[in-house]
Amino acid sequence: MALPDTIDEEIQLLVEGNDQRNFFEALAKHLSKPDIQMQNFGGVNEFHGFLSGFVRISNFAKVRSIGIVRDAETSAGAAFQSVQLALKKAGLPVPTHAGQPISGPPMISVFILPDNRQPGMLETLLCQTFAETAEDRCIDAYFACVGVTPHRRAKARVRAWLATKPEPHVSVGVAAKKDYWNLKDTVFADLRKFLSAL
Repeated sequence: MALPDTIDEEIQLLVEGNDQRNFFEALAKHLSKPDIQMQNFGGVNEFHGFLSGFVRISNFAKVRSIGIVRDAETSAGAAFQSVQLALKKAGLPVPTHAGQPISGPPMISVFILPDNRQPGMLETLLCQTFAETAEDRCIDAYFACVGVTPHRRAKARVRAWLATKPEPHVSVGVAAKKDYWNLKDTVFADLRKFLSAL
């Protein structure tokens, strides 16, 4: 299980895995928000245990705002309910809707990727940045050519898109730090708003 880092900032962002951590570090830098400390809670099954340990860190009382980001996977509603349950068990304020903060202390905001409503993940959102482009059509043609229907379609499409970049082996989060994703794209408008409001 992932363990919380020490608390150095009043604003904390809890994210699912290193890809999200790197992506949101790049987005926070893009928004000139250096005061957000990222915490990687690991996988979705580790979140409850991580949060339980997080609220027990000695200087947790200094935290005034917590953002939580996780993938919807197959259901945004189920993902949000899981976060709500973990927050309740940890004795923290519980928002009634994803994307709508609840005052604290600390204030709690939850974002379920890709858009608080649909199933999917970070890669689902990233695919939208190159949708309807020549690269997008080439990726369709590639999968048709090799006769593969990927199980995790968005992840496979993003990896194929990254294969066209100078360093094709990087993760999606590292790709954000290398400016491969246009963080000004309207696709990221809700995420920019979420991060700015923390």
